[in-house]
Amino acid sequence: MTSTIEPATGREAACATPCGALRRPAALVRNVDVSGLVDSDTGLLDRAIFTDDQLYRQELRRVFAPSWLFLAHTDQFHKPGDFFTTYMGEDPVIVTMDKNRRIRAYLNSCRHRGARVCRADEGATRNFTCTYHGWAYDLDGKLVSIPNKDGYPESFDTKDWGLVEVPHVESYRGLIFGTWNPQPSPLREYLGDMAWYLDAMLDHDDEGTAVVGGVHKWVLDGNWKLAAEQFATDWYHVNMSHASALMVLSPTKNPKNEIVHRTGRQFLDPNGHGAGFPVHPKNRFNAQKVHEWTDYDALRERLGDARVEGPLTDGHATVFPNFSYLPVIGTIRVWHPKGPDRMEVWSWTVVDKSMPPEVREAQRLYNLRTFGPSGIFEQDDGENWSEVQAISHGFITNSVPLNYQMGLGSEREDGRHPGTTSELYSDAAGRAFYGRWRDLMNTPAWHEKENR
Repeated sequence: MTSTIEPATGREAACATPCGALRRPAALVRNVDVSGLVDSDTGLLDRAIFTDDQLYRQELRRVFAPSWLFLAHTDQFHKPGDFFTTYMGEDPVIVTMDKNRRIRAYLNSCRHRGARVCRADEGATRNFTCTYHGWAYDLDGKLVSIPNKDGYPESFDTKDWGLVEVPHVESYRGLIFGTWNPQPSPLREYLGDMAWYLDAMLDHDDEGTAVVGGVHKWVLDGNWKLAAEQFATDWYHVNMSHASALMVLSPTKNPKNEIVHRTGRQFLDPNGHGAGFPVHPKNRFNAQKVHEWTDYDALRERLGDARVEGPLTDGHATVFPNFSYLPVIGTIRVWHPKGPDRMEVWSWTVVDKSMPPEVREAQRLYNLRTFGPSGIFEQDDGENWSEVQAISHGFITNSVPLNYQMGLGSEREDGRHPGTTSELYSDAAGRAFYGRWRDLMNTPAWHEKENR
């Protein structure tokens, strides 16, 4: 199901941002036409999109600000005052449950001098107090306490200086997303056919999902798009990059040969989402205890053969722009941008609520072993991304285009999986990902239109 998490009454007051005579000069914002940097038709890409600082700043304005961005899982909020701090692009935000048990999100920045009003990663509170000068805000984002309030002029009204609220927060099967766009398409519409693939991970039974083991965070050298793109489109690297890790998991077999000869599909979406997955009736790649506990007959009845034999198995996926997941591993993660050359990875382990404790623990440990901060697969990926980034600033290197031509022309509706799909070994979802990036980068966002 999709649920809209309604903002509280009076959000407009909490979001008010008096500007007085302030007028930011247009010259401070320079946008670049990126049409010549992404050629989706021929599958070529200019490396400048990973390295240029001006393009990165434009991404924050035109890709991250208007898009639906993953914030948290609903299982992280059980009572009013529960909170979790995260980022939307590079903007710090607080996600919290208010007194009416509604999930809301606020810019984590005091309206006085701009410091964060919450410096903890997560917890529970009755209000958020800035440790700089003591301005305090309640769970509705209202400014409720000011030291030396008598020192302010009569025109000062606390209603004008509440926390800036994220105007739209919605959830889909436990995943909470937010957007700064004041008039976005609904989250379910934004997901489109991607919801069918998400359900293969999130809709195993009526109890839904939970998170276990907290949030793991680590920093990698590399542009955030390298990670998001790989999870959307790249099964191709598995055979080479992860050969040693696969041997660790299957020392008595020839897993490399099995990987090479797998068949499957890759989903691509005009909104930039992508997913890839082998297709086989018995294809599994998870912890033995989880495998033994899983009721595959019930899953087939609920989800259908196509999902159980495809995206429920050893797949990979990205919801544009920077939320990715691996269904059978149980990992969901965000690639937080930290400049053109660095990203911060935040990763959760998601399990079915119906899993008994020992099965949950098996899933958590398997996740850590494979795709945790020091996971045997995760380390391979991080090394690849940092290697690509490390040499991309060279003058000649940066001018040499990259090839995204695998599977070119193979995109079609296959009659079994929703939307457009390509072959398992394909760059089709990557081409769609960068096509969406290009279109957003060349489209003025709402805040630019308002300032015209």
